[in-house]
Amino acid sequence: MATITAADVNKLRTITGAGMMDCKKALVEAEGDFDLAIENLRKKGQKVAANRSDRASTEGAVIAVVNAEKTAGVVVSLNCETDFVGKNESFVKLAQDLAALALNFNTKEELLAADFNGITVAEKLIEQTGVIGEKIEIGAFERLEGAFIGSYIHAGNKIATLTALSKNIEGADEVAKNISMQAAAMAPIALNEEGVDAETIAKEIEIAKDLLRQEGKPEAMLDNIAKGKLARFFKDNTLVNQDYIKDNKLSVAAYAKSLDKDLVVTGFKRAALG
Repeated sequence: MATITAADVNKLRTITGAGMMDCKKALVEAEGDFDLAIENLRKKGQKVAANRSDRASTEGAVIAVVNAEKTAGVVVSLNCETDFVGKNESFVKLAQDLAALALNFNTKEELLAADFNGITVAEKLIEQTGVIGEKIEIGAFERLEGAFIGSYIHAGNKIATLTALSKNIEGADEVAKNISMQAAAMAPIALNEEGVDAETIAKEIEIAKDLLRQEGKPEAMLDNIAKGKLARFFKDNTLVNQDYIKDNKLSVAAYAKSLDKDLVVTGFKRAALG
């Protein structure tokens, strides 16, 4: 049997927002498997965020940069071990410089091999690890291209996002920034329904059916009711279907169309520290 520590319980509580005892019980039942513990909590009706991808992040700075033509952008995180280092002015400047350099590349591996003032980026990170005394590494590397790209960096450099629009309209900068802020705040797992993988959909249907059975709903009704709950899941967790945070009478897609009937959100990228 896995040993469940107080730190494990607190970590799961931080991830899910569930109670301490519920978290401990879920971890015990899952034998320490965090993903299974989260799934068990949700099956028991606990409200848990669908997107858990950020939980393993450390400290550092996340930077979004867009090219001059506003047709491509990158989000890069420079990770370190402590918040103290992550807020350091020279560390943030290094993160900004690396993000600007990253605009020229398509992958993290290409960036690490790139020249940075006479040495590779990988060598620069090793150098800084020696200078600072903490492990320094590139964490997230996300690239987005489109007809128009906008960005947003949340205060403190903990979250950064990019949004792609289908065309460059008047005021596109503000539109893309507003939708990027939405993505930063609401952490959607995909752009739309088509972007949600089959495994996630199957798991959501399974969880919905388990909860309905607990409520005593007849087995013959479960499929139809579960489909309704899946539609709600898509509304809450896909960017274009979410309620727009600045006007919840509109979805994000409707907000874009309110400015131009042909304007569509074509993509987004998000990176965050834990």
